[in-house]
Amino acid sequence: MSESIGFIGLGNMGQPMAINVLKAGYNMKVYNRDQRKAESITEAGARSGARPAEVVERGGIVITMLSNDEALKAVTLGHDGLLNYLGPGGVHISMSTVSPNLAREMHELHEKEGCSYVAAPVFGRPEAAESQQLWIVEAGNTAAKERIRPILEAIGQGIFDFGEDPAHANIVKISGNFLIAAAMESMGEVFALAEKSGIDRTQIFEMLTQTIFSSPIYKNYGKKIAEKNFQPVGFPMRLALKDVNLVLDSSEQVQSPMPFASQLHDRLLSGIAKGRGESDWAELTRGIADDAGIE
Repeated sequence: MSESIGFIGLGNMGQPMAINVLKAGYNMKVYNRDQRKAESITEAGARSGARPAEVVERGGIVITMLSNDEALKAVTLGHDGLLNYLGPGGVHISMSTVSPNLAREMHELHEKEGCSYVAAPVFGRPEAAESQQLWIVEAGNTAAKERIRPILEAIGQGIFDFGEDPAHANIVKISGNFLIAAAMESMGEVFALAEKSGIDRTQIFEMLTQTIFSSPIYKNYGKKIAEKNFQPVGFPMRLALKDVNLVLDSSEQVQSPMPFASQLHDRLLSGIAKGRGESDWAELTRGIADDAGIE
């Protein structure tokens, strides 16, 4: 491949995504704050940088997969940030779930430097990232999106385009995460009702997901919730709370009430207060069990 890719952020999601890009034949330089997480991918052929600037080529492509707004700012801005080195013609693919406001700010900052910022957040857990089964939502400069399409195709199973405003991709992403959390809350309530009524939780799960709720979210998360088995951790509760806060902030800005998002905020906050911040976000349903007086 002629393109050389910089990849920043090798967490539970970033690691398998970067490996799939490497497998597609691209030259790759990687950076992660904890350098130990770069070891397996450097063994596979990537090169590692000691700071964000070291994985960026002028006019090239850099991918970031980070946990929040602060982490994205930290690797993008400042003397050692990627934006200082990307230069005219470069493309920054931000695959992180960040605020729509930050996406617009990043878009403006990149434009001033003659490069492009494309928001391309993903739907899927780490196992989906490993098998190239992520769903990708993109928004940004049209020419930049055409240039990066083969890279995104190496990462996911489908790409949905939401126009030129990068913030739109992030609005879609946080909306989707809100819907997943809402589905988990409703499943937790139903399974608690079934259990207290003397009905086997897994039996009602199997019936519903084989009929009127036959979809990946209800099947995959429903199984975890019905069986009360929340391992392995795919997405921690503290990040779920961050995303619900982003939903609430966005809804307030456009004056579109989301009362159920407020309920989810309190459910997640309660779980974190009980020491579950690093637990899988499906464990928000343990709060329902607590309320119902069941184990």
